[in-house]
Amino acid sequence: MEQTSPRSPEVSRAIRNATLSAIVGTAVEWYDYYLYATAAATIFNKLFFPSYDQLTGTLLAFASFAIGFFVRPIGSVVFGHIGDRMGRKFVLITTLLLMGGSTTAMGLLPSYETVGIWAPILLCVLRALQGLGSGAEYAGAVLMVVEYAPPQRRGLYGAMPYIGVALGLLLSLVTFRLSSLLSHEQFEEWGWRIPFLLSAVVVAIGMIFRTTLKETPVFRALKERNKRARAPVKEVFRTSLRPLLCAWGARLGDNSLAYVYESFVIVYVTKQLGLPRDMIVTALMFSTTAQFVTVPGFGWLSDKIGRKPVYIGGALLSGLSVFPFFYLLQTRNVVLIYLGLFVVSSIAKTMMTSAQSPWLAEMFPARVRYSGFALAREVTSPIAGGLAPMIAVALLAAGNGSPHLVAWYVVALAVITGVAVLLGPETRGVPMHDVGDEPDRSPPAPLPASAPAR
Repeated sequence: MEQTSPRSPEVSRAIRNATLSAIVGTAVEWYDYYLYATAAATIFNKLFFPSYDQLTGTLLAFASFAIGFFVRPIGSVVFGHIGDRMGRKFVLITTLLLMGGSTTAMGLLPSYETVGIWAPILLCVLRALQGLGSGAEYAGAVLMVVEYAPPQRRGLYGAMPYIGVALGLLLSLVTFRLSSLLSHEQFEEWGWRIPFLLSAVVVAIGMIFRTTLKETPVFRALKERNKRARAPVKEVFRTSLRPLLCAWGARLGDNSLAYVYESFVIVYVTKQLGLPRDMIVTALMFSTTAQFVTVPGFGWLSDKIGRKPVYIGGALLSGLSVFPFFYLLQTRNVVLIYLGLFVVSSIAKTMMTSAQSPWLAEMFPARVRYSGFALAREVTSPIAGGLAPMIAVALLAAGNGSPHLVAWYVVALAVITGVAVLLGPETRGVPMHDVGDEPDRSPPAPLPASAPAR
């Protein structure tokens, strides 16, 4: 099979469409997640768990939110297998419809007052479907871009889907805040449904991009040469166990750090420091918006110096800056709070997430790449995503309101991430085709002398 030159108009157009598709799809995924988290904290306890007191109802609402994290590993296995057998494009379309359709359906759910116990049951089922789709959405979005991108720019293009995370957060905050402008009665009766129903619009836009995509040249080569893995998940464990374990260690740390910086911080600032919720949410919106610049910037940097130095640098910065970060929060000075969030979220966290995408994509052989990426990213989600904020809150209570135990927890997470990445392979410049398939036509970026063979 002849591969078109990466500089041809056809490939340039394919890269552009794949990148836009990845950003939109990732935005849908995280719009859904952030929207559900916001609703769980504000309205779902009243609509779906009203037979309990307010605190218990809120805890049950957050428990339903956690369901999505525990289902994600299942989604990574199921859709990772399909992605390696049937193609990246098929899974991307399926997961987009599954996630967006579940979110839209939530906006149509009857309340507990209308159908009784069926209301929370249906909510939990839809939340599980949401998590099932998201278990492979991001992996496919990154692979669709990276397997098209020229070797010397895979870091830049591979980081771009993460912009969708920032976009999803901003969209959820804006739509929910606009709906909250309605009267209290209107919001509880029907206004809360609007942000969920609007998910259908974003899904429609994503479908326009994804249905016009062509399958990646890497997967087409595998299919034409009949080299697709029969049991991709089993093959990942047999041939790529060490990289997988390193990826789990890295994700256990950096994923937890993200939730401490962007979820626990709201609790700490509002409950412990007594500052307005709108102030910290606006500050988070600022740091999130800055990621539109820092994400591609650090992706580009990983093309120049390697994935590992950028990834480890982000972990080190997280560990070193956490004590100054909490000090800046305690000043209650708005400017200093903005500065602190910019350092830990827009820079330290983003260094890790920007380098992570190409690192995971390049870490596994093409025939099991979807399964490997999805497993590497999602298996630790229940622990890192679901438990990190609760652990941080428990440590805050154990410290009698002082954040020093939380800060040491962050330091430990940063060490776990740094060590795991250090033990993993440097992947910059590795070929994306398996041995025996058509190689990349563009010369790869030079590998560091210490880079091990995959």
